[in-house]
Amino acid sequence: MSQKHKRVLKAIFQEPVKGNIHWREIESLLHHLGAVVQSSHGARTHFVLNGVEGILHHPHHNNVCTKHEIRELRKFLASAGVSLSAYEAE
Repeated sequence: MSQKHKRVLKAIFQEPVKGNIHWREIESLLHHLGAVVQSSHGARTHFVLNGVEGILHHPHHNNVCTKHEIRELRKFLASAGVSLSAYEAE
């Protein structure tokens, strides 16, 4: 995993939740992790990672995700078996 992807993953799981992660960085990380990404209705984006399905909302007015969107992403990644500790050892 590249340093860029590790930095984004660390930012996603950081406490307190960050609200300044760009959508393109998240989408790039999910592609790197092997997620299947499909645009859905409106601003929704459908992801499948390790057999777990999730829907995330693309930010409307800018490309920076809100804290709520990061929390939802964190739940999705955790349910798909992705954790920060698994990639810090690399």
